[in-house]
Amino acid sequence: MENLLELLIMRYGYFGLTLALSLGIVGVPVPDEALLTYSGYLVGDGRLLAPLVVLSAFLGAAIGITASYMIGNRFGLPFLLKYGPRVRLSPAKIERAQGWMNRYGKLLLFAGFFIPGLRHVTAYMAGMSRFKLRTFLLYAYAGALVWSTLFIYVGYMLGEEWETVKTYVHHNARTLLFIACVLALVALIFRVMLNGRKVKA
Repeated sequence: MENLLELLIMRYGYFGLTLALSLGIVGVPVPDEALLTYSGYLVGDGRLLAPLVVLSAFLGAAIGITASYMIGNRFGLPFLLKYGPRVRLSPAKIERAQGWMNRYGKLLLFAGFFIPGLRHVTAYMAGMSRFKLRTFLLYAYAGALVWSTLFIYVGYMLGEEWETVKTYVHHNARTLLFIACVLALVALIFRVMLNGRKVKA
């Protein structure tokens, strides 16, 4: 895998990172976390610049999540059930994501990035559920920024051991979801408090 990621990033640079992540979020089989952690490793190794890596990763995640929302909003569930399996979105994943979206909505847009398989379908569900675009962008983009930055930092800290994150993610999905939910809840409380101060002012 390292050779593949090295070829992608070394040949196409920051643009390659953006493109790969945008396709990965839509559902194309791209090892998202591995790509981010490897990029973080390259930052620590001095081959990439941290601000440009974070910006490229965020743009890729934002483009992918927005495209997924637009597809869901335009074509709906029948399209997703028909073509979803081609980009690893099985009917079971779609059904599970629908249930979670109905129950948790906005929170899932943020936290879903941290769960392999779930981030590929939450935006489709938001589009089909006719989430307001402004609301969708606020929560989804916040999740994209935190998720991409976190895994880049993890790769930076792990150094040559960056590949171990893949095993950890798949064996600790529930823990990651809990952490993501806590982060989202803190952000939501902060936003409510900020709006409250504005009203009083």
